[in-house]
Amino acid sequence: MTRPTPSDKLRLGGMALGNGLLVHGPTHWAAAVRDSGGELRVASGPKPELAAAATERVPGLRGVTKLAEAIAVIPLVKRALPAARLPMQDPKTLAAMVTAALLGQGLRRDGAARRTLAREAAVAGISLLPALMALRGGDLAAYHGVEHKAIAAYEDDDASAADAAKEHDRCGSNLVAPLLASTVTGNVAVRRAGLKGPVADTAVALGSVAFAIELFALAERHPDSGVARAVRRPGFEIQRVLGTREPTEAQLEVGEAAVAEIVRVEAPAS
Repeated sequence: MTRPTPSDKLRLGGMALGNGLLVHGPTHWAAAVRDSGGELRVASGPKPELAAAATERVPGLRGVTKLAEAIAVIPLVKRALPAARLPMQDPKTLAAMVTAALLGQGLRRDGAARRTLAREAAVAGISLLPALMALRGGDLAAYHGVEHKAIAAYEDDDASAADAAKEHDRCGSNLVAPLLASTVTGNVAVRRAGLKGPVADTAVALGSVAFAIELFALAERHPDSGVARAVRRPGFEIQRVLGTREPTEAQLEVGEAAVAEIVRVEAPAS
C-alpha cells in the first residue's frame, strides 16, 4: 500500500548524489554530501519559481512544471556545494549516455520508413543504459537507499532510518514503466500519423512525462487500486534488485543531515 504523507509532515522528494543526498521540500531544497576529506557539508536554498503554483490544478502541465523545477535546482546545488558529485559527472555514465544516444539514432535511422513498437521498445530500453551504468558504480545506489530510509524515518516518528526499508512507495522509479510505455506508443503513433522532426519528438517526450506523473499521482490517491499495484510493482522491483543498496552508518548520517536541513529551512513556511 502506498503510504500517504502524514498531514503534519512536509511532502519531501529527493535525488541521490554520488556522495550525498538532495532533498526537495515544498519551497526549498537542501543537500548534504561527504567531501573527499570525509567532512559533512550541508547547504540549502529556495527553489526557483517556475509557475508550479499556477499549474497545480492543470493535469499534465503540473507534472512537467514540477519536473522542470526539480531540474533547475541541480545547478544551484552544485554552486552551493562544489563537492557534490552529480550522477552525470561520472565518466562511465557520460560514455554510456553517448553510446545510448548513438545506438538509438542508429536503430531509428534503420527503421526511418516505419517505426514499430518493437523497434521503439528497443530504443527505449537502450535509453536506460546510462542510469544502469550510474547505479552499478560508486555509491549512488547506497545513497538512493539513504534517500528512502531518511524520508521514511522523518514521516514516521517512531521509526529509525537504519531500520526503515530501502525501498519507498513514492520512489521515482515508479515512473519508469509508464514513461517507457507512453514514449514507445507515442513515437509510433506520431510517425504513423505522418509527423516527424524535433517538434514531434519533443511533444511525445513532454506528453509521456506528463502521463507518467499523472498516473503516479493517481496511484497515490488510490493506493489499493489495480492501477496503483500495476504502477508500483515494476518500480519496486527496480529498487529492490538494482536501484538501491543498504547504506553504511556514515552514509545514513549524510541523509539525516539533509532531511534535518530541509525541515529547518521549511519551518517558517510550514
